[in-house]
Amino acid sequence: DAGTLGARAAMIGGCVGTSNVLAGQLFDVPVKGTHAHSWIMSFPDEYTAFKTYADMYPSACILLVDTYDTLKSGVPNAIRVFTEMHEAGIPLTFYGIRLDSGDLAYLSKKARKMLDEAGFPDAVISASNDLDEYTIQSLKAQGCTVTSWGVGTKIITADGTSALGGVFKMAVKEADGKEVPVMKFSNDVEKMTNPGIKTVYRFYKKDTGKMITDLVCLHDEKAADGGDFTLVTESAKWRRKELKAGTYTVEELLKPVVENGRNLPLPALSEIIRYADKQIDTLWPEYTRLLNPDLMEINLSDKLQTLKSELIRRELGE
Repeated sequence: DAGTLGARAAMIGGCVGTSNVLAGQLFDVPVKGTHAHSWIMSFPDEYTAFKTYADMYPSACILLVDTYDTLKSGVPNAIRVFTEMHEAGIPLTFYGIRLDSGDLAYLSKKARKMLDEAGFPDAVISASNDLDEYTIQSLKAQGCTVTSWGVGTKIITADGTSALGGVFKMAVKEADGKEVPVMKFSNDVEKMTNPGIKTVYRFYKKDTGKMITDLVCLHDEKAADGGDFTLVTESAKWRRKELKAGTYTVEELLKPVVENGRNLPLPALSEIIRYADKQIDTLWPEYTRLLNPDLMEINLSDKLQTLKSELIRRELGE
């Protein structure tokens, strides 16, 4: 289940295919991959293994070239198979090699040169081997020629963030048939909660579509009506963001998934992926860089800030 649902989450997060065939079947997403080293080793020689695989999967022929010797054996045998396919009139629609060990930057550049000289400039060079975003960024900086990245362990196991801390706290309670907002108090500011039933609005710049901020409001208030609007930072009241009429748009983010005790149908995975991609495109580059990214400030509405302050004063007996 973890692998299958993890593949689904990876697709939402930006991946374009999965080697998990069950995830492909369940969620109607592209299945991509190649053979294992054991496939190569089960044949008398590397060429025969490649040729057999190409005969089975001519329209998706990615050959793993580093079982024995990448540049002296693997890539030349792959080129031999691609040449035979071309000469036989078999369309080379999606084909190439995969590198799974060694110096990926060096090997990819050498392999690219060999493939280009053999007349296969559109051959894919796929790379794997415990990749993560930092390794990929480093390889790109070294001028590697990889065109497809196979990321497995580091994305499916939450490497580096193996546990998500989450604690349930109440935001409202019932008293005399009424909903009463409540909150947790603490000397640790990060552990204090926001009271009441809430919703979230997202503001975008109208001219660029880029994200401005998210605003947490009480559920019965409207974020903005399109006129002049001021966002005030809760922890630093002097920090204000003035939004002029006609310069921004607003979208309510929260959507119901359970209603009257019944689960509501979720959008198809393809629709969720399109929405996630669209939202990522609204982020400014300073939020998406890997090193020292800026954190987008999340604001609280004036009404929510006022309610929070009233509960704090009440707790302090003021």
